[in-house]
Amino acid sequence: MSTQKKSGPEAFKKVTTHTLAELKHSGVRISMLTAYDYTFARLVDSAGVDVILVGDSASNVMAGHETTLPITLDQMIYHASSVVRGVDRALVVVDLPFGSYQGNPKEALNSSIRIMKESGGHAVKLEGGIEVASTVARIVQSGIPVMGHLGLTPQSIYQFGTYAVRAKENSEASKLLEDALALQEAGCFALVLEKIPAALAAKVTASLRIPTIGIGAGGDVDGQVLVLHDMLGMNTEFNPRFLRRYAQLGELIPEAIRQYVSDVRDQKFPNDQERY
Repeated sequence: MSTQKKSGPEAFKKVTTHTLAELKHSGVRISMLTAYDYTFARLVDSAGVDVILVGDSASNVMAGHETTLPITLDQMIYHASSVVRGVDRALVVVDLPFGSYQGNPKEALNSSIRIMKESGGHAVKLEGGIEVASTVARIVQSGIPVMGHLGLTPQSIYQFGTYAVRAKENSEASKLLEDALALQEAGCFALVLEKIPAALAAKVTASLRIPTIGIGAGGDVDGQVLVLHDMLGMNTEFNPRFLRRYAQLGELIPEAIRQYVSDVRDQKFPNDQERY
């Protein structure tokens, strides 16, 4: 039997913000996926994912809204508490929904405290750069870890007007780097970089002490995140270049249900072995 000490993510019984810093320092990539309920959270956690994001994308995936804006703080707490009950190892990060932190740092702190106390989550995530740095600092000073989010920020979709790649122009790219440094200085423990040029993401990653998690940001970041339902092939209408589907549940699930319906109609279910 080998007695060699494990050095990868599997060596950590419980992932913390400190764990992510160690992974960046050692060059080990960080895995992150979304989850919104207990059953999927158990499956994701048991598969060894480092970070589970209870994303405001629940607004799209779970509720069928066009954008992330309609989901409320109460709804995010409900989803997060469901996820936390299914997790043993992963770090659970919870999105602050639109309208729960933009007003002022005190409002943001109160929303963050509610998430931590009522859901049991381990950290919060918010969108924005220098303009939210004071908010980040206020939350961090209270003892709550904060993950930042730059690039394509879905809560600002009506301002952007499009889901196209961000920061392709030099001016926006320079601001994004300044924003990243400001968020690090304010106390963020990690940073999501969404849908920006790979070269810029690599530059930002090399400029920061904290880990970067990319989605549509190339491979030279410290980790990757995808929406669970997208990577499992349950959402077949969303086909961005960065998405890799690791299963085709959008085909398998209806097939299984059709078979069930057929068996009920034909009185093949239940059979003799499925009766008491």
